Amino acid sequence: AKMEARLPYDDFPVVFLPPYESPPAWVPPHERVYHPDYNSELTQFLPRTIVLKKPPGAQLGFNIRGGKASQLGIFISKVIPDSDAHRAGLQEGDQVLSVNDVDFQDIEHSKAVEILKTAREITMRVRYFPYSKCPLAPESSH
Repeated sequence: AKMEARLPYDDFPVVFLPPYESPPAWVPPHERVYHPDYNSELTQFLPRTIVLKKPPGAQLGFNIRGGKASQLGIFISKVIPDSDAHRAGLQEGDQVLSVNDVDFQDIEHSKAVEILKTAREITMRVRYFPYSKCPLAPESSH
């Protein structure tokens, strides 16, 4: 068996390593609670309830997009500043889990719009879920 021809040492490929990055500065344990690198505050992602009362003819103050066709669920795409919805804490990127006990996680867009438009009082279960920005989903304003 013939020995494989070995590259002479000087002909080995040269690999440049990325520049060295120092590790982050030491944060003493008692300070970690206030330190952004150690923030494990997840409450902003937990489901919450928002209650809105809507007088006849009033605007809801937010837009939704998504629905069954997009396979994403219904999301808040825009909240009008200073609207009741805004004051109630609704925010862009919220997923609407249910409205008045109707499951919104697998609902047609048009059905969702109809429920939101006709209700006088709206109890919404939402959760902040900003990672599904899908520009293709239809948006409709209310």
